[in-house]
Amino acid sequence: MYVSYKWLQDYVDLSGITPDELAEKITKSGIEVEGVATLNEGISGVVVGYVLEKEKHPSADKLNKCQVDLGDGETVQIICGAPNVDKGQKVAVATVGAVLPGNFKIKKAKLRGEASNGMICSLQELGFESKLVAKEYSEGIYVFPENTEIGTNALEKLHRDDHVLELGLTPNRADCQSMLGVAYEVAAILGREVKLPQPEVATVSEKAEDYIQVTVEAKEDNPLYVAKVIKNVSIKPSPLWMQARLTAAGIRPHNNVVDITNYILLEYGQPLHAFDYDRLGSKEILVRRATEGEVITTLDDAKRELTSDHLVITNGKEPVALAGVMGGANSEVGSDTTTVLLESAYFAGGPIRKASKDHGLRSEASSRYEKGVDPNRIRPAAERAAQLLAEYAGGEVLTGSVEADSLTVEPAVISIHIDKINRVLGTNLAVSEADDILTRLQFETAADGGEITVTVPTRRGDITIEEDLVEEVGRLYGYDNLETTLPEGSSTPGHLSAYQSKRRVVRQYLEGAGLYQAVTYSLTSEDKVMQYALDVRKPIKLAMPMSEERSMLRLSLIPHLLEVLKYNGARQNDSLSVYETSSVFLSTADNELPEEKEHLAAAITGLWQSHPWQGEKKPVDFFVLKGISEGLFSKLGLLEKIEFAKLEKEGLHPGRTAEILLSGEAIGVIGQVHPKVEKELDLKETYVFELSLEALLEAEVEPLKYEAIPRYPSITRDIALVVDKTTAAGELATIIRQAGGKLLKEVNVFDLYEGDRMEEGKKSIAFSLRYFDPERTLTDDDVVKAHDKVLTAVKDQAGAVLRG
Repeated sequence: MYVSYKWLQDYVDLSGITPDELAEKITKSGIEVEGVATLNEGISGVVVGYVLEKEKHPSADKLNKCQVDLGDGETVQIICGAPNVDKGQKVAVATVGAVLPGNFKIKKAKLRGEASNGMICSLQELGFESKLVAKEYSEGIYVFPENTEIGTNALEKLHRDDHVLELGLTPNRADCQSMLGVAYEVAAILGREVKLPQPEVATVSEKAEDYIQVTVEAKEDNPLYVAKVIKNVSIKPSPLWMQARLTAAGIRPHNNVVDITNYILLEYGQPLHAFDYDRLGSKEILVRRATEGEVITTLDDAKRELTSDHLVITNGKEPVALAGVMGGANSEVGSDTTTVLLESAYFAGGPIRKASKDHGLRSEASSRYEKGVDPNRIRPAAERAAQLLAEYAGGEVLTGSVEADSLTVEPAVISIHIDKINRVLGTNLAVSEADDILTRLQFETAADGGEITVTVPTRRGDITIEEDLVEEVGRLYGYDNLETTLPEGSSTPGHLSAYQSKRRVVRQYLEGAGLYQAVTYSLTSEDKVMQYALDVRKPIKLAMPMSEERSMLRLSLIPHLLEVLKYNGARQNDSLSVYETSSVFLSTADNELPEEKEHLAAAITGLWQSHPWQGEKKPVDFFVLKGISEGLFSKLGLLEKIEFAKLEKEGLHPGRTAEILLSGEAIGVIGQVHPKVEKELDLKETYVFELSLEALLEAEVEPLKYEAIPRYPSITRDIALVVDKTTAAGELATIIRQAGGKLLKEVNVFDLYEGDRMEEGKKSIAFSLRYFDPERTLTDDDVVKAHDKVLTAVKDQAGAVLRG
C-alpha cells in the first residue's frame, strides 16, 4: 500500500511529524514501512512556461522551435521534439541550470544550429513512471490546465512536493488498504483525531429506482448490492490533484469517472464500478453465478470462458462484469458516456479469489475483496463517489439508491481482563491505560472493575479473540517500552535424551574408527527399493514423484551407500569407508502414514590400511567390518548379548554373510556385497552392514561394573578341535564358555586349518582359554577339572575331537 503524506493530512493532523518520523512510528507499532520516497527528490529549476510561438526547425523535420514565456517577462527559445507541443500551451520547462532525475543538468545548447535555452519536459522526464502516465501524454509533453499561473513551480502544480510511504501489509491488516484505514492507525499512534469525509450529495427529483432494478440470486456471494444513477456526466480528465494522488498510489489516470471510482477505492478501501447505463442494454441488474462455458469480454478486450465457480453481474441476460475483478467491454465508460450506473457491493472473498486465479486477473479491487472489505462502508463509499461525480463530472445524482440487501452485520464484542493483558505483556498497566489505548483505536469500550468489554468496529475484521486485543494494546503501548525481565519460576535445563546421547556415541565411535558420515536421499527407485531390506514390506510409492529415480520411500540404507562408493570410485577415490544413520519407511496395513524406523548402515571398500614406507597394504575383509561392529557393540555395553549367525541374503556373498542377533532377536545383517553386484557397480571387494538403530539403542544395558586388577596369576590352555566344516567357531566358543564355569575368563580363536592333512569334510579350530581366580592362586588340579569339562562338552555337543 502506497500512502501519500499530503493526502493523509486531509484526515489526520501531521503537524510536527516529518515523513521519516511518521514511518518510524508506524513501523514500531507493528506495520513495516518498507520505504519513504520523495517524489521531487533531486529535481530543481522546473517552472510553468507558456508557448508563445511554434515553428518548424529549419534543419530538422521532427524538431520545433518554440518561444516560451517563463514569467516575469522572460522569454527563451527552446528546441522541442515532442509531437504534441503547440502554441498557446502551458508546459513544464526545465530552465538552464535545472536538474532532472538521474542528476541530468540542463545547459545552453545548439540543436542543428539553433539555440536552445532549456527543455520542455514530459512527465517521464520529471520522474513519473511510464506506466502511470495518462495515455494522452504518454508520447509527448504534459500540458497544464489553462488557469495555471506562468512562472510558478511546475513540481508543486503537479503535486510532486510529496512523500510516499510504502507499507508492507500482512494479510490480516486489510483495514490499512485504504487511506481512511491508515488514518485510523496513524491517529491512534499519535493520539490525534480522525477527520472523515462528510459527503453531501445534491440530488434531482428523478428517482434511481425508475431507471434500474437489482436482483441477487447468489445471496451468499453477494449479500449487499447498492446501485446509484448519475445523469448528464461529462467525460474529461480528472482534476490534477486527483491524478497526482492516484499516480502516487501506483494507479494510472484515465478519465474523471474512472479516476473517481479508483479514488474511492484508495480512500475507503471499497471497490466501485461504473457502467455506461445506455450501453447496459436493460433496466435490470442481476447478480448470479456464471453458467458453464459462458463467455465475457472484459475491459482488456480478452474473451474469458466462465464456470459456475465465478460470480457475474448481468443485465438480466448476458454478463456485463466479472464481479469484483473486472468490468465487461460491453458496458465500458467511454468518451460518449452521459449516464453512469454506479455499483458498490459486498462480495465474499471465495468466488473473487477463484475468478482472479482462474483468469490471471489480480486487480486492486480483487485483492481487497479477497482479504475482506468493511460492510459498513458500502453505502458511504457510493455517496462519496456520487458527490465527486457531481462536482468533477457535472453529473446529476438521482434520488435514492437501489439495493439488494440480505447482509447482517454484527460487530465483534470481546471481553478481556486487565490481568491477562499484563500477564501476557509483562506490564503493570492500569485499566484506564488499556482502555485509553483501545479508545484511541476508535473501539467502543466499557470497563467494569478489571474487565474491559470491547466492541470492535467492522473495519477491523482481524480482531476476533482476546489475544488480538492484547496485541493491539502491546503495539500501541510500544514494544520498546516493555521492560526486559528474566522468566520467573522453575525451569528445566536442556539435555539430550538417553537415545540421543547414545546416537552421538555411535557417530563418534564410527568416525573415530575412520568412517565418514554420508547423507543420502530417503527416496529411491522401484528397482532398488526391495534390495537389502531387513524388514520386507510392501513398498510405498509417491503420488507425484519428481523422477523415476526418486519415486519410492526406501526400505534400506545400503543401496544408496553403494551409490556413494560407486560415485567416489569413478573419481579415483576407490578406498572409502562410509556410514549413515537415517530412516527407512515401512508400510502399515491400515494405509496410514508409514512407520519410520531409524537404521544404521556402513559400507567399506578398497584398502583398509596402507603404509607405503613399510610396504604394507591391508585390503578390507569381512573381519575388518565385523571388528568395527563388535567395537560399537562393546562401546554400547551390548557385546555379550550379540551373536553372529550364518545367513544367505540376496545381493550378499552366500559364504561371507551373517545375521546379527541381539539377545536372540535379529537386528541386522553383515556381509560382503555379492561379486556380481560389485562388478555391476565397478567396485573392489566391498563389505556392508545394516542394523536397526532403534533396537540397538533402546536395548537394556546392565550398569557398568569395575573389577580390580587381578593379584593372582592366570593359566592359559590352548586346544585345537577337529569339527565338521559346517560347525561355526562361534557355536564352539559358546559351548566352551558355558562349560568352563566361573574360572574361565576368556575364550579366543587364534587359528583355523583346512589343509591337505585334514580329513575330508573336517576343519581344525584352535582356541586359547584363560583361567584365573581373583581370590587365590589356581592349582593345576583346579584347571584340569575345569578344562576336562570343556573338552567333554565340545565332544558331546559338537562332536569335536582334540587334534593330535
